[in-house]
Amino acid sequence: MRDHPRTPVPDAPGADRTAVWTGRATNRVQWLLAAAGAACMALGIELAVDSAWTSGVVPLAMSVVGCVAAGLLVLFGTLAFVHVAVRVDHHSMEVRCGHIGLPRRRIPLDHVVSAEFEPAVTPRQWGGWGYRWRPEKGMAVVVRRGEGLVLRLGDGRSFTVTVDDAESAVRVIRDRLRPGGTGTPAQV
Repeated sequence: MRDHPRTPVPDAPGADRTAVWTGRATNRVQWLLAAAGAACMALGIELAVDSAWTSGVVPLAMSVVGCVAAGLLVLFGTLAFVHVAVRVDHHSMEVRCGHIGLPRRRIPLDHVVSAEFEPAVTPRQWGGWGYRWRPEKGMAVVVRRGEGLVLRLGDGRSFTVTVDDAESAVRVIRDRLRPGGTGTPAQV
């Protein structure tokens, strides 16, 4: 699922450490769910336009509204999490979801205590795809199963995101957390 270029920070001594790292993760299965949502909306519209309305106004109106509402919910709920884009610069990590970049989360690196590579993040661990919160685990953006990065924040919470080449992101973040790196040093 690595179909988008990333700009990793070079590891060579004396390399420019002010570069920006970007990564993405895509879940093509979500497109099937979006198609199901569009089909549900189309059914609601079809019921409204082509029905003889002989069975009663209330049952038909409830069917139309139910199909259109369910279709919109599924369609836009899945399109928001078809992919995620992660950007790490010397000040923060920013996560943007979907085609319009919402929901969005920006985490300043001076709030990060540590960054860890997680080789196997699954939707099952978090209760599904999307922007997730679990009291015992923290928050996550999960668009597919696979590798991800976990940030431990200064307030004791964690933030997990699935992204391709998460190991490079973790290296970049760790470099910027070290005293003498280009980012803000971690709080002790």
